Amino acid sequence: MTLSALLFDLDGTMLNTDPIHIAVFAEMMAPRGLMVDEAFYMRHVHGRLNIDIFAEFLPDEPDPQGLSDAKEAAFRDRLPGRFPAMPGLTDLLDRAQDAGLKLAVVTNANRLNAEAMLEAIGERARFETLVIGEECARGKPHPAPYARAMQMLGVAPTDAIAFEDSPSGVRSAHAAGARVVGIRSSASHDTLRAAGAQTTLFDFTDPAIEPLLDCYQGVPT
Repeated sequence: MTLSALLFDLDGTMLNTDPIHIAVFAEMMAPRGLMVDEAFYMRHVHGRLNIDIFAEFLPDEPDPQGLSDAKEAAFRDRLPGRFPAMPGLTDLLDRAQDAGLKLAVVTNANRLNAEAMLEAIGERARFETLVIGEECARGKPHPAPYARAMQMLGVAPTDAIAFEDSPSGVRSAHAAGARVVGIRSSASHDTLRAAGAQTTLFDFTDPAIEPLLDCYQGVPT
């Protein structure tokens, strides 16, 4: 088996921003009669496109795109200019680049948010390929975003590993044919495995990443 590319979700995978998203959704939804807490967020919001969320829970909203834009602007206002990356991420990216692996970010965040998050963790320069779910025919959990990323990188799905923290994202990457590794920043091992993850890690310092990478050629230890 060969390994040509690593594909990364962003929120909850490269950095843990769920608490910011939960707070923003809660403030926006409360005046509309919807109480959002962590349990609601994880069940109904996590990993999905805003438009799909609003279509389900606010079907009478006259301007769902405007509401989505406002939500994401509020998120950017709360995101610190410097934010910690997921533990072990920088070392993994260094190893991947040393091995000549291709890299991509595949996210349901909008482009402004994605750029802001990558800048906040200091990793924007590493990623020429940035695939935005709402700019594809369908966002996650549809396979279109991951299929586009692998097409842009010129790699076969069997030669790519995708790192994802949400069942929605895992289903997207799995359906596109990539090997999927779940990051347990918010969802459990069983939940991520049921969605299609080959295995799961606590974060990128998890010792379980070593035998996983050793299965494929290209990443030095």
